[in-house]
Amino acid sequence: MRWIVALIFIFMIIFYFSPTNEQAPLNDTSIMSEQASEKIVSEGLGTWIGKTEEEVKQTFGQPARIDPSAYGYVWWVYNDPKTYMQVGILDGRVVTIYACGPEVNVAPFQLNRSINDLLQTMPLHDTIHVQLDDGVYRFQLTEEDLMIQPLLSFGDAYVQLYIDRFTGHLSSVRWIDGETLVKLHPYELEYRGPLPEVALDEMMEKQVEQANAKQIFDITNVMRARHGVPPLTWDERVAQVAYEHSKDMAENNFFAHESPTTGDLQKRLTKANIPFEVAGENIAAEYIDAPAVVEAWLNSRSHRQTLLNEELTHLGVGVYKRHYTQNFIRPFFQPK
Repeated sequence: MRWIVALIFIFMIIFYFSPTNEQAPLNDTSIMSEQASEKIVSEGLGTWIGKTEEEVKQTFGQPARIDPSAYGYVWWVYNDPKTYMQVGILDGRVVTIYACGPEVNVAPFQLNRSINDLLQTMPLHDTIHVQLDDGVYRFQLTEEDLMIQPLLSFGDAYVQLYIDRFTGHLSSVRWIDGETLVKLHPYELEYRGPLPEVALDEMMEKQVEQANAKQIFDITNVMRARHGVPPLTWDERVAQVAYEHSKDMAENNFFAHESPTTGDLQKRLTKANIPFEVAGENIAAEYIDAPAVVEAWLNSRSHRQTLLNEELTHLGVGVYKRHYTQNFIRPFFQPK
């Protein structure tokens, strides 16, 4: 089970918020025609699935950085907040793309557009089938999945839509080929055949964790910009505190803001000699990667309040074995 929890300290006072059950309504489902499917993938990011890395470079230029993933491909990260996207490349070809930058061409979709308007022509299904050479895979979407992360199938390509349940608008999109979707298996899965897996050694796992931390920071700032909130500044000392909490949770088998050994966020920051006026924390576990966990935080009222809090100015992120911690602060004497 995936878990997310948030807290925030305001001037040394701890406030806890309860997650919301609010959901944006969606339309009923029906079958999409093959002709409509072909039209949909004739433009926008969906056309890039299967293209070469050289074509990506010629069109979008060199990425800001190249990050490893836990799934065999590498992320080419284009981290301008207005055009933020991550292009997943395996064996020289595009296998997945995640985009949340407001100026990225995600046609036929449109970020911040009402999902109900979108689904007038693109209805949802609660079952999606993937046929690979050596297996058959069936994803079963729950009612919750259909509300906040539905999956659409267009021939050999698939698109995951991340929906902001508080506005009912499209937050971001992720295009995926079939094999990569099976590797990620972000939904309940029944299958006949092998389940593709990628083995990571300790060094590579550490690199993936660091990459996820950087991506969480980047995507958080994209979301803050889209909501009119000033960007955060990376704080390495705070990031180390966040990492130690993620590691503590994973190794000692608990999931909470307060550690049995190191205490709450206030105590952890104080022990690290980090002075602050305001501090907040988001935690999560078992999400597949950085985009998934940030979208999940945005869909919980408490995490959203922390992530979009204008009083918080600095952020450190720590990831350890699919345990994620965001620690936010406003240092003492920070100009407003």
